[in-house]
Amino acid sequence: MGTGYLDIFTDGACPGNQFDENTGGWGVVLEFAGRQKELHGGERNTTNNRMEILALIEALSAITKPDYPVRVFTDSAYVADCLRKRWYERWRINGWKTANKQLVENKDLWERLLAFVPALDFRVYIVKGHMVPTARQETMEKAFAKFREKNGDTFTFEEFLHIVEQNNRADALAALGAEEARK
Repeated sequence: MGTGYLDIFTDGACPGNQFDENTGGWGVVLEFAGRQKELHGGERNTTNNRMEILALIEALSAITKPDYPVRVFTDSAYVADCLRKRWYERWRINGWKTANKQLVENKDLWERLLAFVPALDFRVYIVKGHMVPTARQETMEKAFAKFREKNGDTFTFEEFLHIVEQNNRADALAALGAEEARK
């Protein structure tokens, strides 16, 4: 999609997230120079947020040559907001506690993820999940306008449709990871 960029599309899933016993999955699509790589996995007794973070950790871990800027596309506001708004800086200062003095959930994964922050040049974009790119043109144009509000106006409509398709593929990979972990 983007010349000179490594594009990463991530998603996490955890059916039964509200129950003590469940199975979650994560999925990743990496794109660079017309080539694509897909990754997926899963865990038992996890949460959706853990799977969202783990998807990005696995994606960034797969980068063998950090020579190109990375664009991360996620439908997780939790992951996107933490990285874009730098919540992690305040968490570290506060001894891994939130503004409400609660322990930060998923500290183990955040620490693994944040190890990549100084080493890579990456930007995070938020995508609405579970969109159907074949929806009515008017519906997709409204979704595109919202995408641009959140992420800036550097993407074309055709790029947006590709982002939606790849986000859906990452979602399917996350479901596959959960299914494999269930067996």
